[in-house]
Amino acid sequence: MDTISREKISIGISSCLIGERVRFDSGHKNNSYITGTLSDYFSFTPFCPEVSIGLSIPREPIRLVGIDGETRCVGTRDAERDFTDALDQCAQEQHDWHSNLRGYILKKDSPSCGMERVKLYTEGGPSAPGRNGIGIYANRLMKNFPNLPVEEEGRLGDARLRENFIQRVFIYSRWRDMMAASPELKHIQQFHARHKYIFMSHDQEKARALGAMLADKKGCDIDQLCEQYLSQMTALLKIIASRKNHVNALQHIQGYLKNHLDKEDKEEMTQAITQYHRGLLPLIVPITLLRHHFRRNPNEYISQSFYLKPHPSELMLLNNV
Repeated sequence: MDTISREKISIGISSCLIGERVRFDSGHKNNSYITGTLSDYFSFTPFCPEVSIGLSIPREPIRLVGIDGETRCVGTRDAERDFTDALDQCAQEQHDWHSNLRGYILKKDSPSCGMERVKLYTEGGPSAPGRNGIGIYANRLMKNFPNLPVEEEGRLGDARLRENFIQRVFIYSRWRDMMAASPELKHIQQFHARHKYIFMSHDQEKARALGAMLADKKGCDIDQLCEQYLSQMTALLKIIASRKNHVNALQHIQGYLKNHLDKEDKEEMTQAITQYHRGLLPLIVPITLLRHHFRRNPNEYISQSFYLKPHPSELMLLNNV
C-alpha cells in the first residue's frame, strides 16, 4: 500500500483561527484541532481581509445587508461605511497566492470570510436576520477557484464533514501535482483508477460517469478534458460518502481476495462489513481487515488504490465515520 507523502500541503486560512488577534474586538478564534492536529500535515497561509483593507484593531463590527437586491457589507453602527467593493477587490488581489493553494479553511459566520449561512440583514426590515449570506471575500475566492476544497472551521467538528474536506484536499493536491507534470491521457486514466473506489463511496452513478468520460479519448484536447474531469470530480466529492456506498466499495475490493481467503476469513470480513453497514463498527475496522489480507495477498491494482489509505492514518478520520 502506498505511503502518504509527509510534505505539508499548502492551505489558506482565516488568520484568527490560528490565534492571530485580528478580530473586531482584538480577540482571536484559535482552533486547537487546526493548530494542533492539522498543522502536522498542512502548511497554513493566514490572511485577514478586514485588516488587509485597512480596518483597525479593534474596530466597529461589520455585517451583511441586502440593499436593492444586492448583498452589501457595511458597518453595524454606521451603515454609510460600505466595505463590499474593498473586500471583493482584496480577494481579487490575492489571486496569485490563492492559485497555489490546495485548500482553504474559513471563519464561520464572518461577513467577510463566511462560506455559507452568514447572517444577512434586510435594509429597513425585521431586526432578526436570515441565514443565507456568504462572506464577501469568501464569495470571490470560491468564484475564482470553484474546484478548490473550502470549508469552515465550525463544520470541521462534524466527523463526516471533516473527513470529506481533508480527503478532498489530499485528492486535489495529488491532482495539482499531476497537472504540474503536463499529463497525458494515460496519466489521467491512472489517476482515476487509483481513486475509483473513493469516487464510488460518494456516488456510484457519478463515479461511473466520471470513468466513462475518459473512455475513447485518444487525440482529444487534454486541457479541455482535464477541466471537465476536475469540475465533475469536484462535484462528486462534495457529496458526503454514505455507508451504503462504502459497503459497495468494500465488497468490490473484497472480491479481489475471493481466491485467497479461507471460509473463516471470508466470514469475518463479511461480518465486519455488515456491522459497519449497521452502524455498529467504524469504517476503519473493515478497512484494517482488508489491509491485513492484502499484505498477505498483494494485489497490484489494490496496492495502487487510495481507498484503503486516503490520508495519513494518524489523522484517525476513519475511526469516526
